[in-house]
Amino acid sequence: MKILITGFDPFGGESINPSYEAIKRIKLDNSDIELVTVEIPTVFDKCIDTLDRKIKETEPDIVICTGQAGGRFPITVERVGINIIDARIADNEGNQYIDAPIKSDGESAYFSNLPIKAIVKSLINNKIPAEVSNTAGTFVCNNILYGLLYLINTKYPHIKGGFIHVPFLLEQVTDKRNTPSMSLETITEAMKIIVETAAVTETDISEQGGAIC
Repeated sequence: MKILITGFDPFGGESINPSYEAIKRIKLDNSDIELVTVEIPTVFDKCIDTLDRKIKETEPDIVICTGQAGGRFPITVERVGINIIDARIADNEGNQYIDAPIKSDGESAYFSNLPIKAIVKSLINNKIPAEVSNTAGTFVCNNILYGLLYLINTKYPHIKGGFIHVPFLLEQVTDKRNTPSMSLETITEAMKIIVETAAVTETDISEQGGAIC
């Protein structure tokens, strides 16, 4: 089985992005998995094109995109990507779209077909804080999630895919009071568990993972 996993380059004034730092350090126990890691630009128009090109090049069975969610405490496994960009800040090339669709011919939303609840359970069983998230925001993380699911629904129906948000690293919050963070070692271990769980889980489990608000 081949799994393509992506992380973003730094954005928003940060000098590091924990998503890419973690995925490039993954060491798998399952030798049946071929893992391909790719850094994706934090740029609205380029990130989906880069991902599409890498999918064509590598022909993966599963695609897992990852990104930074500064301010979140746990690892969050995203359920849905929505067809909107509403950028609070500019991307890395200065683009700041407001209320713009990601794909004019796309559905309003697409749902991840990763085993999201099995992934959360595996992380919690390994004492890593995790939960299902019902919003990936409206910035480039949601953009790549929606773009991936659009590609799955229109070009690559055999692929499973979704998106994982990770917290800031410890060194990113030294000047951010009361902001959650997680060690790089823990995030890397989480990524390993996510990859291996996605590889062996055909059907997701049915457990409570919703939110009141």
